[in-house]
Amino acid sequence: MPVKSFKPTSAGRRWMTVADFSGLTKKKPEKALTEHSAKHAGRNNYGTITQYHLGGGHKRRYRLIDFKRDKPGVPARVAALEYDPNRSAYIALLNYADGEKRYIIAPQGLEVGQTVLASPNAEIRVGNTLPLEKIPTGTSIHNIELKIGKGGQLCRSAGTAAQLMAKEGEYAQVRLPSGETRMIHIRCKATVGQVGNIEHESITIGKAGRARWFGRRPINRGVSMNPVDHPMGGGEGKTSGGRHPTTPWGIPTKGYKTRNNRRTERFIVKRRG
Repeated sequence: MPVKSFKPTSAGRRWMTVADFSGLTKKKPEKALTEHSAKHAGRNNYGTITQYHLGGGHKRRYRLIDFKRDKPGVPARVAALEYDPNRSAYIALLNYADGEKRYIIAPQGLEVGQTVLASPNAEIRVGNTLPLEKIPTGTSIHNIELKIGKGGQLCRSAGTAAQLMAKEGEYAQVRLPSGETRMIHIRCKATVGQVGNIEHESITIGKAGRARWFGRRPINRGVSMNPVDHPMGGGEGKTSGGRHPTTPWGIPTKGYKTRNNRRTERFIVKRRG
């Protein structure tokens, strides 16, 4: 879907761009597939802020997305394409042949009226879900499982897709959008195609107030804080920190490798660029 710009009637409007939502077919969500989404403003159950710069934002309801695609052999018709305020990708409403309705992430090229299927014997077609062992190498995939039956965890945001590179024994090699090549069990499922709303990366927020609508509060630099709040704070006048950049807890940043998971290290064939 194309990106819509505005006449520069104000400083905020000058650079603001939005998606024009021309391909969406339904405005209100399916009520039975939504639930209340509580706001915590980055605080845990003790009231301590564990994730900074969050708070406020527009009220929204959570859409229940079917990441598992666990209705094998039951065809479903795409009834509508909708906007989801909780994610960058659009979602598709499926009407299954047995009467059930579910939401899935809408891949690029999925259209209203199209039939999709989750089955080991399904066609290699956009929107169909199959085990990796049944998908030909070279195919673009998304919503990829890491554990058998857990549901898709990889490649769920707008415009993302992985590529199935090879199969060897019980594992398939999948190249992820980050450039990393990873081994995933061939019985894990994935959906064929690329996630839709590719133009999402071209959208410019345009003004600080719009970030507040998303629930993002202003970000404060460490060097502008006091020493009690950040290792890089303090000093007379403006300073550039006086030390190598760190997180608020003193851990080196900017180029410092943060991955530390020995259990899954053996599944990485090639690290990201």
